[in-house]
Amino acid sequence: MNPKETLSYQQIFLFWLPLAATWLMMSVEGPFLAAIIARLAAEKINLAAYGVAFAFALIAESPIIMLMSASTALCRSRESYLKLRTFSLVLSVSVTLLLAIFLVPQIFNLVIIKLIGLPSEIANLIHTALIFLLPWPGAIGIRRFYQGILIAQHQTKRVAVSTLARLISMSGCAFTLFFYSSFPGAIIGAMSLSAGVIAEALLTRYLARQAITDILHTDLTAETQLSYREICSYYLPLALTPFIGLSIHPMVTFFLGKSRDPLESLAVMPVIYGLTFVFRAIGLSYQEVAIALLGENQGNYRKVRNVAVILGISTSACLSLIAFTPLSGFWFENLSGLNERLSQFAILPLQIVAIFPALTVLICFQRSVLIVTRVTNPISLSTAIEATGIFSVLLLSMLYFPLPGVVAASIAYVTGRLLAIAALQRPLKPQLTILTSKGNT
Repeated sequence: MNPKETLSYQQIFLFWLPLAATWLMMSVEGPFLAAIIARLAAEKINLAAYGVAFAFALIAESPIIMLMSASTALCRSRESYLKLRTFSLVLSVSVTLLLAIFLVPQIFNLVIIKLIGLPSEIANLIHTALIFLLPWPGAIGIRRFYQGILIAQHQTKRVAVSTLARLISMSGCAFTLFFYSSFPGAIIGAMSLSAGVIAEALLTRYLARQAITDILHTDLTAETQLSYREICSYYLPLALTPFIGLSIHPMVTFFLGKSRDPLESLAVMPVIYGLTFVFRAIGLSYQEVAIALLGENQGNYRKVRNVAVILGISTSACLSLIAFTPLSGFWFENLSGLNERLSQFAILPLQIVAIFPALTVLICFQRSVLIVTRVTNPISLSTAIEATGIFSVLLLSMLYFPLPGVVAASIAYVTGRLLAIAALQRPLKPQLTILTSKGNT
């Protein structure tokens, strides 16, 4: 593809399709490992330990999640590549060291046993699992940096190949340990996750070698000149965004436990979340597409926007087809294994969040425009507003409205996302004016 030429809808679709496949493949990872752990001894303890260990690994990973977006947007010349590579390596090493410091027994026991109150049996499993998860955040940072380069160079098929290698390595490790080791389930899960991301990081770096060579031979322009201070200023709001976002889920879980019908709500919420994630992954995968295509030629704006509209409508329409028809019973009872009562209990909240995939596409498109135009502060601010909105709706529901917890949570998720989208619209307007005018030239 010639970056100076505007793209056809077919080219945009083919560019995006491997990234959508990548996100869908990653959505399989969690349920697969949970199924492995559930088939081993002491499954409840090990599932709990694995869940807590994975939650802390996600927190450690959160500062480097947006490296893919930053790499896609910024790596346009030799100097920008070298500086962002150094920045990414330092950040990846730093989050790994912070996780290692957390594992110092005095610190770990203070948080896990004294503050959270977990029994020592589970705490010991969590500690061992996190030791095996130490490579996780650093490997994620490296692979996201190089995958961003592949996306910027229109090599999205290689991104999907590296994720497929991750799934093969992860599942191969899990099956091998399941059949031929005596490790507890939580440890098998942690070792399998690390094996997968290490394989993915190594293969991504190998597959990116030609893309890196091309960037190193790209002449420096005024737009690609970046100082480390500018990179930090640009990236800090992006790093805060997933960190704030990850705080939402423990908060929702806490309120579900204190709300009306707590056990039923806690039981069906993961099932609803897992189903919606399949469709939300479509929107999440489109963010880097928009960053790459708008970053190289802002004349692509209208077509990239139109594809986002089609994706948003299509994903919410498909989820609505399940939520508002007898397909919901088939999904909840036959596929998810819920009994008839829980299945009926889950239908209303699923109907409420049926619009969420479209909102995910919209906010990801908003973020992509701001990332391309290097206006990143509103992104973390909008996520903070979203978290505040969710907290406020849940609190009001618990205090004044006798709604089942999962229904209140569904309303809260939609309300918070709408508030975040509204918060991004004002800083987005001047950037859209620029993109629209360039799209007409």
